[in-house]
Amino acid sequence: MPTFIGTSGWQYRHWRTRYYPPGLAQARWLEHYAADFDTVELNASFYHLPRRATFESWAARTPAGFVFAVKASRYLTHVRRLRDPHEPVERFMEAASGLGERLGPVLLQLPPSLERDVAALEQTLEAFPSGVRLAVEPRHASWFTDEVRVALARHGAALCLADRRGPLTPEWRTADWAYLRLHEGVSPPRPCYDAHALRPWAERLARLWPGSADRFVYFNNDPAACAVRDAILAAAEFERAALDTTRTPDLGAVRVG
Repeated sequence: MPTFIGTSGWQYRHWRTRYYPPGLAQARWLEHYAADFDTVELNASFYHLPRRATFESWAARTPAGFVFAVKASRYLTHVRRLRDPHEPVERFMEAASGLGERLGPVLLQLPPSLERDVAALEQTLEAFPSGVRLAVEPRHASWFTDEVRVALARHGAALCLADRRGPLTPEWRTADWAYLRLHEGVSPPRPCYDAHALRPWAERLARLWPGSADRFVYFNNDPAACAVRDAILAAAEFERAALDTTRTPDLGAVRVG
């Protein structure tokens, strides 16, 4: 299977003229994006869970084979802090399942202040329907223990590899698929990456998930349209590491800065 490469969201006003044509109505931006990419990570679902009909609309506006990774609601991760997860998980899945076969991995991004709670994590993972791919992005160093690694592996959940400020994410393979988020590069114009910085990530994924494993890679550095340009650069680096990738536009389709 390929390496799915995309950005964390598509509805950024500052992408107008940098990526979206000036005369293109914002209501058509998803169609424009989906003509260039095969996947996107939904960040909006973290802040406010859309209605099921909205998810159904997004699915209808994208081509067959398009994949939405969906960030779980902050009500589950930041308000409930993984406690009593069944009701918020059920509500989230009722809405997100409107994507149908376009529903990809679900991302659980934990708050930086949330310390290790293996029991709550396992209850949350068990609350999701079987067959839903779950990625977990802890942001407190206390989570990076063997006990957590075993718990993730037991449930087939992927530790989200994350390039960001804060505790360094260990290179754990806890599932037979990978999830990588790139938050902030240091190349000009910031927060862009460059090919030199992306090459080690391609090599890591090729080493940890060789062959036909699915890999999901999303750029969350949206300012200055860096995410779009960096997804294109990353595709070239993954191909160089002998990993097939999904579609990305030509470099000429985006102007950063």
